[in-house]
Amino acid sequence: VQLVESGGGLVQPGGSLRLSCAASGFTFSTAYMSWLRQAPGKGLEWVSSIESDGSQTYYTDSVKDRFTISRDNAMNTLYLQMNNLQSEDTALYYCTFYSLARVLPETTTLAMRGQGTLVTVST
Repeated sequence: VQLVESGGGLVQPGGSLRLSCAASGFTFSTAYMSWLRQAPGKGLEWVSSIESDGSQTYYTDSVKDRFTISRDNAMNTLYLQMNNLQSEDTALYYCTFYSLARVLPETTTLAMRGQGTLVTVST
């Protein structure tokens, strides 16, 4: 199993980024997928999830109306479009196939997520 996140970087407040997660080694098209993040000095926080067919999406309150999760099952890729980024969005962002990531993000092990991509929102 491999998950490779990309697309992070330095952006000014109000800016946008699009994160990608390339998945391999499991049947991506049947997997419930999620994004987590870890801010400096804090624990893992659930950000967003998407059903295997993309029919339903879920967001933590702080990112609703700013972030959009999506997936391309033909390309085995998960996305997170992040708009109107704020300083509090600064974190290392991970994708995961862990089905309990939404309710128990802190139990997402290293084997269940990628290496992460760093998003820094700053002037």
